[in-house]
Amino acid sequence: MEFFSDLFQYGYLSNAFIACILSGITCGIVGTYVVCRRMVFLAGGITHSSFGGLGIAFYLGANPILGAMLFAVLSALGIEWASTRGRIREDSAIGIIWSVGMAVGALFMSLRPGYTSGDLSAYLFGSIVTVTDGDVAALAVLTALLIAGALLWLRPVMYVAFDREFARSRGIHTRVISYLLAALIAVTIVLSIRIMGIVLLISLLTIPVVIVNSFSKSFRTITLAAPLVAVAGNVGGLVLSYGFEVPPGAAIIFILTLLLVVARLCSRLRPRLAPVSEPMAGADR
Repeated sequence: MEFFSDLFQYGYLSNAFIACILSGITCGIVGTYVVCRRMVFLAGGITHSSFGGLGIAFYLGANPILGAMLFAVLSALGIEWASTRGRIREDSAIGIIWSVGMAVGALFMSLRPGYTSGDLSAYLFGSIVTVTDGDVAALAVLTALLIAGALLWLRPVMYVAFDREFARSRGIHTRVISYLLAALIAVTIVLSIRIMGIVLLISLLTIPVVIVNSFSKSFRTITLAAPLVAVAGNVGGLVLSYGFEVPPGAAIIFILTLLLVVARLCSRLRPRLAPVSEPMAGADR
């Protein structure tokens, strides 16, 4: 196939391929926690709020990814703080930060000299061919940290995801874990923006988890299998987009949605298995 013959000839395509694999792993691991905690709306709020950091960074001539990351992490920590302190309802905090972030980003992007609408589309809908060596290196570091964290601390994270009161009774610092995971969600989202874009990224966090959840209710199983599904969707979408010259983000969504439909049909056709431990609370049933 032309894609695989060109893969080793063009640096941008190699970077895109590696980024698809790494972002699939990170989004699969983080997405399991997001869906379990019913934090999909929170992830969407963080994703869109990061646009404010992008706009400010563009206006100041700084690295847009670093600007988005700073904005996203602060937004995630702010939402977590507001919800745990009870000063404002979580959904209200998310809605405010979501809209303010988008407004700030659009304002500063429009104020930047030489602004064109094309500057927005690369980040709103993704532009995987613009992935740099630095982006790949950052994704590789994040992937290694998440894999190590999943191997070492999966049980405490699972307790926090399902029952915070029980986690506290076991001596687990639930607040520290919640803040840390909120920051990791933000970093994962920002480092994957070039692949999927702000508008489409939320699907990469949710659809692979829902696909695996069609066959298993085990938190551990889904944490292991969701990254594999996400990687398959990413790579399949990249190959499809390269062959038919369509946007990679849209192609990835198409592949994942097709896999979801097939998974749902297969799960309904096979005999229902007895429920197992660690049900995926919050996942689509």
